[in-house]
Amino acid sequence: MRTPARQHSIFSCPFHIVSVDYSCPANVLLKPKRQSEQGEQAIKHIVSVDPSAMTLAQSIPIVLLFSLLGIVQLAISMSWQFEGSTNIGKCALKGSAQYDSALNTYRITGSGENIWGTEDAFYFVWRRAEGDLSLRTDIQWEGKGKQPHRKAGWMIRAGLELDDPYVDAVAHGDGLIAMQYRKAKGETTYELQSPFRAPASLLLERTGDQFTLAVIQNDDQLRPIGSITLDLQGNLYAGLVVCSHDSTVEETAVFSNVAFDHTGLVSNDQRVVESTLEIINVESGFRSIVRRAKEHFEAPNWSRDGKILYYNSGGKIFALPLTGGSPAVINTGFANKCNNDHGLSPDGKELAISDQSKDGKSRIYVLPAAGGEPRLVTLVAPSYWHGWSPDGKTLTYCAERYDEFDVYTIPVEGGKEKRLTIAPGLNDGPEYSPDSQYIYFNSVRTGQMKIWRMKADGSEQIQVSPNDAYGDWFAHPSPDGNWIVFLSFAKSVEGHPANKDVVLRIMPVPQGSSSGGGVASGSEPRILATLFGGQGTINVPSWSPDSKDVAFVSYRLVAP
Repeated sequence: MRTPARQHSIFSCPFHIVSVDYSCPANVLLKPKRQSEQGEQAIKHIVSVDPSAMTLAQSIPIVLLFSLLGIVQLAISMSWQFEGSTNIGKCALKGSAQYDSALNTYRITGSGENIWGTEDAFYFVWRRAEGDLSLRTDIQWEGKGKQPHRKAGWMIRAGLELDDPYVDAVAHGDGLIAMQYRKAKGETTYELQSPFRAPASLLLERTGDQFTLAVIQNDDQLRPIGSITLDLQGNLYAGLVVCSHDSTVEETAVFSNVAFDHTGLVSNDQRVVESTLEIINVESGFRSIVRRAKEHFEAPNWSRDGKILYYNSGGKIFALPLTGGSPAVINTGFANKCNNDHGLSPDGKELAISDQSKDGKSRIYVLPAAGGEPRLVTLVAPSYWHGWSPDGKTLTYCAERYDEFDVYTIPVEGGKEKRLTIAPGLNDGPEYSPDSQYIYFNSVRTGQMKIWRMKADGSEQIQVSPNDAYGDWFAHPSPDGNWIVFLSFAKSVEGHPANKDVVLRIMPVPQGSSSGGGVASGSEPRILATLFGGQGTINVPSWSPDSKDVAFVSYRLVAP
C-alpha cells in the first residue's frame, strides 16, 4: 500500500486584512471550489460578518475590491483549515464558528442535548482525514454556562448521522476530561475518564485502529489517560465539537493552540512497536511516562530503594534511573536471551532471570544485581521465574512438567523442586504475599483464567478475583500487604497475547477464606488503567517499595 507523504498543519495566519474583522463562519467556508465561487463566498462573508464591510465595499473600485477579496481568501485558506460544519442530531439552535487570526483561536458556539447514549446532538466543525492523526488543543469556556456537562473538544467520526461511531476527547464545563466512543452505529457510548481536570491541553491520537488520549498540564509533561481499539475505516470526519447539553441553550468555547497533524495512511506491515514505560499512582490514578521509544521492551521491576526500574529488551536486562538518563545494560554473562520473567531478591542484592540461551528452553538463573555470571537454579526446563520468598530463601515459578504447566517452588541455591498445583490447565504467575503466608497465582482450572491464592505449602487453594467479563493474569500483592494489582483481558481472549486492549485492575487483599462458591471474600476490583498491551505489560512484581505506585508497559503500533 502506498504511503502518502507526511502532512503537518498548524493553524495560524501571519497577517491581517485592513481593519475589518474577517472572522470566518464555518457554515460559509466549505471546501474550496472554483476561484469565482471563492470570491462570491468571500463577498457574502464580508456582508454577513460586519455591516460596516458593505460601506467599505461600496466605497472602493471594483478591481480593488476583488484584489482585496483575493487577499482575504488567501488569509482564509492559510488559517481556516476545516472543510465544513454542521449540527449533528437534534439541535434547536444553529451553531456558528469564527477564526481570530490575531489570537490564532477558534470561537465555536453550539447547542445540542448531549454526546452520549445511542445518539448525539452537537455542533461539529470538521475536515475529512484518512489514516493516522494527532489532534491537540486548549479549551476555554465563555461564561459559567447552564449545564456542568457541556462538552467541547476533538472528535473523529465515521459519518454525520446522529448515531454514527466515533471517538472524542472532550472537556466538560465542570472540568471533567474524558475520551468517549461508540463502537458501532446505533450502539451505546462508553468513556474513559481522566483523573486530571481542566484546564489542560487535550491530545487525541489515532494510530491505525488505536485511539489514545493524553493531557498536558502546566508542568508540560505528557500524561497518558488511556487507549482503546476501534474499527473506523475510510475517510473520516475529524474536527472540533461543542455541545451545550441543553438543546435550547447556546454555549461557546474558545479553542487555542490548535494543531492538526495528519500523518496519513500507514500500512500494517510498515508499523513498528512503540513501548512506553509508565508509572501509575494507585490512589490518584495519575500516569506518568518514564521512557517511550520505538522499540520493544517489557516487564518493569523496581529497585529496593525505589530509584531504578529494570526491564528486558532484546534478550538483555536494562536498568533505568527514574530521574532520567539512558538505560544501562546489566551484564548477564552468557545469558543473552532473557525473557520477561525476572526480578530482584528481597534485599536487592541479587537478580533472578529466566533465560533461553542454552537450547531455547527457559531456565532460571541468579546473579548479582549489579551484573555478573549467572548461576543455574532449575535443572529442568522450561521454567519461568515469578516470585521470591520474603526471607530470600525460596523461588516460586511456573514450569511445564508432564505436559502440564503448574506452580513450583525451589530453594534459591537449587535442589529439589516442589509442585504446588495439580489442577488441569495452566497455573501460572506465582508470587508470595509480603508476610510469606500465601502465594497468589492465576489458573484456568474453572474454564476462565482467574486469580487464585494458596498457602505457601500449596494448601487451601481458593479463587480471589470474581467471575466477571475478564480473564485475569499475574497478581502482584503490594509490599504493605493491602492491595493486589493484576492484568485483565477480555474474557474471550485465549492466553496472554501481546497487542490487545487490556486493563490493569486493583482490589483489596481478600479477608477470610471463602464467601461461598470457592471465591475468597473481598471488595470488587476497580480499573486502574486502560491500555493497549498484554504480554510484557506487567508479567512480574512491579510495585514501588512504598506501595504507592505501579510500573507497567503500554504499547502502540505506529508509523516508523
